[in-house]
Amino acid sequence: MPFKPAENPKCPKCQKSVYAAEERVAGGYKWHKSCFKCGLCGKMLDSTNCTEHEAELYCKNCHARKYGPKGYGFGGGAGCLSMDTGSHLQQGS
Repeated sequence: MPFKPAENPKCPKCQKSVYAAEERVAGGYKWHKSCFKCGLCGKMLDSTNCTEHEAELYCKNCHARKYGPKGYGFGGGAGCLSMDTGSHLQQGS
């Protein structure tokens, strides 16, 4: 019976094998220490400031900026959450 090495999980960022001595765990994935950084700003992460979204890591600030609420009060500009349809501007019958 031929020798078959154990399958190691692959890092979602670089697709290389992650060994126990170098692994970081987030979002059900195992990452290399060097790959465990924000996908937008490149900041090195730890367990207190990382957020995972679709196998991509983000710091909490970048995750909120990319996937958080948008509109007035959230940095998206005035009127973004307006429910006004402009019906008062249309010429009536």
